Amino acid sequence: MAPIYEGLKVVDLSRVLAGPFCAQILADMGADVIKIESPEGDENRRWPPLMPSGLSSNYASVNRGKRALTLNMKAPRAAEVLERLVRRADVVLHSFLPATADRLGISYERFNVLNPRLVFCSITGYGERGDLANKPGYDLMVQAFAGPMSVTGYEEGPPVRTGVSFVDMATGMSAYGAIASALYARERTGRGNWVRASLLETAVAILGYHAVAWLQAGVQPRKQGSGGANQAPYQAFHCAGGFVLVGAPNNAAWQRLCAALDDEDLKADPRFATNESRLRHRDELVPLLEAHLKRHDAAHWVALLEKHGVAVAPIQTLDQVLSHPQVLANGMVVAAHDASGQAWKGLGTPFKVDDGGGVAASAPPSLGQHSDQILHDDLGFSLADVAALRRGGAI
Repeated sequence: MAPIYEGLKVVDLSRVLAGPFCAQILADMGADVIKIESPEGDENRRWPPLMPSGLSSNYASVNRGKRALTLNMKAPRAAEVLERLVRRADVVLHSFLPATADRLGISYERFNVLNPRLVFCSITGYGERGDLANKPGYDLMVQAFAGPMSVTGYEEGPPVRTGVSFVDMATGMSAYGAIASALYARERTGRGNWVRASLLETAVAILGYHAVAWLQAGVQPRKQGSGGANQAPYQAFHCAGGFVLVGAPNNAAWQRLCAALDDEDLKADPRFATNESRLRHRDELVPLLEAHLKRHDAAHWVALLEKHGVAVAPIQTLDQVLSHPQVLANGMVVAAHDASGQAWKGLGTPFKVDDGGGVAASAPPSLGQHSDQILHDDLGFSLADVAALRRGGAI
């Protein structure tokens, strides 16, 4: 089967992580994605760490499978190039602040006149409406503003950032889902649509049960350390040489854990008979469990507890994760090739589709790598016009 989005034309005007990640998933599913950058390039091209090629791993993580065109939006003829792109596109996505987009003439209303079938996706920090609509949004700032940071770390400890840019990346996946929904609707109506995603809305949605507990019962969640505040035991424990994460969130699992530890006294202790009582006596329970767990290393406990049907996981570093057979078996480390044929490794897609899904075969492009090809072959500019655009600073 041909790739799901074969023939779909996408114009990616977005920067940094959320929008480019969304567009990369579209490219993985077969879309022809044109990455538009200023002559200076997407700012994350320069963020460390840099790979041996000199390209930022940040940029490389969200831009494979795309073709690259530089476009100076302030140049006189830039609007002409953008208009031709919009007329032939199925999807346009951008991450400009609303006021900046208006100043540049990037709007659903304008583009819809040029192309009524266009799906227009805008990604912002704090949403399209409200007093903060034009406030720049970054993953870390939104982790603080939207609440995730308030439940991360240990009680009485300082604010702690989640170690991955989960708000950015989850926003990219949300935007992908919204675009897919709009494309499906277009099959029935023949019309495009304006879809919106923001870091704020994503982060608030991810609050999930924490938010519902407050909305329904006024329960203010607490920081939870390495585990969960509502189950015990369910956290990381010291073991020989490190830590292991152990979970027995229900009474049956608790009985299995006690059996694995061969501790009848622990099993019979009324303080730990139910999850509710284990929560009340958590400060007494944790040292008793760690006394057992410190006798062996994580590998021992993973093998033993899995044999007894107890939830357990090693706390792995990235080198362990990215070489683990289970991660490799599910296609989460993939290969692509740059223009010189050099192999390049990246991460697979967060979902799989049996027929028509895949991973784009080309590595992230160099700045403006395909400018001449796109302008001449795709948009119909003559070679003389391309040269004039370059002299005029548009590309």
